[in-house]
Amino acid sequence: MALVLPPGLTASARTLRDTARRRGMRTVQLPDREVPEGLRTGGAYLHAGPSFADAVAPALDIAPLEAPADWLARLPAAFVRREIRAVPIGEAYGLRRPAFVKSPNDKSIPALVYADGSRLPGPDAVDTGTTVLVSDVLAFDAEYRLYLLDGQVHTGSRYATRGKLHLAPLSAGARAFGSELLAACGHTLPSAIVVDVGLTDAGQWAVVEANAAWASGCYSSDPDRALDVVLRAAGPAAHLTERDGPFVR
Repeated sequence: MALVLPPGLTASARTLRDTARRRGMRTVQLPDREVPEGLRTGGAYLHAGPSFADAVAPALDIAPLEAPADWLARLPAAFVRREIRAVPIGEAYGLRRPAFVKSPNDKSIPALVYADGSRLPGPDAVDTGTTVLVSDVLAFDAEYRLYLLDGQVHTGSRYATRGKLHLAPLSAGARAFGSELLAACGHTLPSAIVVDVGLTDAGQWAVVEANAAWASGCYSSDPDRALDVVLRAAGPAAHLTERDGPFVR
């Protein structure tokens, strides 16, 4: 059983690597996207960014889980506090107002407030059919990362205040909102996922976005509990449950 890591490690990846080692797991940091034959025997897990995962997960027979591309746009209004649409970027080019635009499950379209659709990456840089999330601009006073496992908030932490990195323990309010979200919409997510939530400048809780646990930084979350979620979220395809089948990347 090995945790496979990419060539460059973030501080979070190093923390999860060390946590895996303390559990007695083997850790393998690949120098590139070539998978050695010795790793192609099953039993591998992954913590890496989306493009690296796309390159190595098939060879390792790993099933990376993620939220549906339009998940955020389909949430009830009470959980998002803003209008969000999942549209082809070709349609988003027609925006004539400021909007927050991002890729649903990777960073191919930078997550930014764009003054209008003309500021988005053009058709020379991205296929016009590429799905993006277009949302009203919403200001958050504080943002929290929740590691979710089997319908429960497994661990988490604050990661920002007013848009600036500011780590702190998970608040009771953030945990309660995450539990409320799971009770209402947990069936729309894989069994292991990261969801970011925030307290708006109007004092209301709202979902920021969903992220693949295998590609997320753990900030000041409990690393052992964060690793629990990562291992479920990007483990051997042979261990994939029927419930999680529709959420494989």
